[in-house]
Amino acid sequence: MNINKAVDKKWESKSLKEIARAPVDALQGVSEGDAKLLKEAFGVDTVKELAELKYVRLAQAIVALADAEQ
Repeated sequence: MNINKAVDKKWESKSLKEIARAPVDALQGVSEGDAKLLKEAFGVDTVKELAELKYVRLAQAIVALADAEQ
């Protein structure tokens, strides 16, 4: 995976551990305003917290199971 397509330019040379601890606006397409809204709505500050968010995991599970549903 080319991580450079997933993160803003200043994060391209960072390790995955550093990116996981980075603010969510380190992700390409997530603005500072989006990060503020995620903080207000879900208490999310970092990329890791976003990935571990209960609602994200539930949505991923539903989509994965829907793909397998007959």
